[in-house]
Amino acid sequence: MTCIFVGLIGTVLCMFYDLFFTEVLKFPLSAIVNVATLIFAVNIIFLVIGALYYGAVKFSKAGETAFTILFLLLTVFFVWKMQDFRRTDDPSVNIQFRYLSSGIIIILGLLTAVGVPFLFHSRKFEEYVL
Repeated sequence: MTCIFVGLIGTVLCMFYDLFFTEVLKFPLSAIVNVATLIFAVNIIFLVIGALYYGAVKFSKAGETAFTILFLLLTVFFVWKMQDFRRTDDPSVNIQFRYLSSGIIIILGLLTAVGVPFLFHSRKFEEYVL
């Protein structure tokens, strides 16, 4: 349940980031990264992350630490790989797409690596939300 809640938080944060990027910065290619894509993709991703987190915590004492380190490294890796991504022939639009995608990756990566373990151990979260 914790990962589903973190996924909802991630969805809202990514939607605000996407809204800022498309409306304020006038990003022309918003067909792939849009509200519908974010709602479905982020929540499905966090369902899988929840299963991975449960497995890591259940099967090893150092599983939570390994989970956090793994997802921090994956976040850095995906942001690094995004810098080589080419969406169009227009260099300025490519840069904007890289910033949009990198921001979403950072938001979701930090929520996964830090937010999930934090809320999993939070007594107030368990008491008042779950």
